Amino acid sequence: MIRFAHTGYLYALALLPVILVIFYWSLRMRKKNLERFGNLSLLDNLMPAISKYKKSTKFFTAFIAFAFIIFGIANPQIGTKMEEVKRAGVDIMIALDVSNSMKAEDIKPNRLESAKQEISHMLDKFQNDRLGLIVFAGDSYLQLPLTTDYSAARLILSTIDVDVVPIPGTAIGSAIKLAMKSFASGEKKHKVIIIISDGENHEDDAITAAKDALEDGVVVHTVGMGSPDGVPIPVYQNGIQVGFRKDQDGNTVVTKLDEQALRQIAEAGGGMYIRATNQQDELDTIFKDIQTMEKKEFGAKIFTEYEDRFQYFLGIALLLLLIEYFISERKNRWFAKWKFFKERK
Repeated sequence: MIRFAHTGYLYALALLPVILVIFYWSLRMRKKNLERFGNLSLLDNLMPAISKYKKSTKFFTAFIAFAFIIFGIANPQIGTKMEEVKRAGVDIMIALDVSNSMKAEDIKPNRLESAKQEISHMLDKFQNDRLGLIVFAGDSYLQLPLTTDYSAARLILSTIDVDVVPIPGTAIGSAIKLAMKSFASGEKKHKVIIIISDGENHEDDAITAAKDALEDGVVVHTVGMGSPDGVPIPVYQNGIQVGFRKDQDGNTVVTKLDEQALRQIAEAGGGMYIRATNQQDELDTIFKDIQTMEKKEFGAKIFTEYEDRFQYFLGIALLLLLIEYFISERKNRWFAKWKFFKERK
């Protein structure tokens, strides 16, 4: 496993394209200034010792050296020893609704993006709990098995959109059943399912699924996304809104938060129902409740020792800077004798 000890220095890489633009601009200005003195071909003959290409060679050598210096300061490290570390926590499966109705904008920027941001904020508070991620619409799919790798969870979370589940609909019961299969069997506690949805369940009996989960010792919480008043679902093309989603008869589809359904699911699962707002702090309440639960011990294999590799990057950078120092902008006398591209008369 590779990591950087000081990731903040990697932001300096953003300077590289700026330096390239400045160098290109300086070459253009130099060319314009030379054109003021006369014909460029004539000036080349008047300055036969000046190389056209060594200036660029010197620049790109220093440019690459600068990139290696940045990586060296960030200190890349390689994991060399992996150990199983005992942790105590709760297994949490988050089931995220990705049906088309989650694109409604009664919560900014929209229901789905707001839910993703809430999950991301919740991850900041995790320490030893294991997290899994399920997406569902007309069917359910496991996106992330239970893990303590929160970086992987963030990465997968960032890629989720309404098109990851090809079957339309909202099958909350299916998501609960898939979450139950994802837990280790034989345990009657330390497990939580968090359903994040607008509650428009049209596919199955989610209440029965929640009751079955509670009988197996799994608590089911629900978070409602949206407004009970109902809003249309905008349709975008190339970032521009072109209208609203319509049904087969050409009528504008209006989606409403079904609080009653989500509340009933939470009650059946022994959990709590919370309605989401633009403050995006609803999962904090659920997280606090999870922290009061009894924890279980489990082993997680992690790298416990890392070796620094900054010296290789700084060594290469130093070598490149030495090469750049000894590169002259004048033509090499020996190569200057061989005019390979000169037109013969």
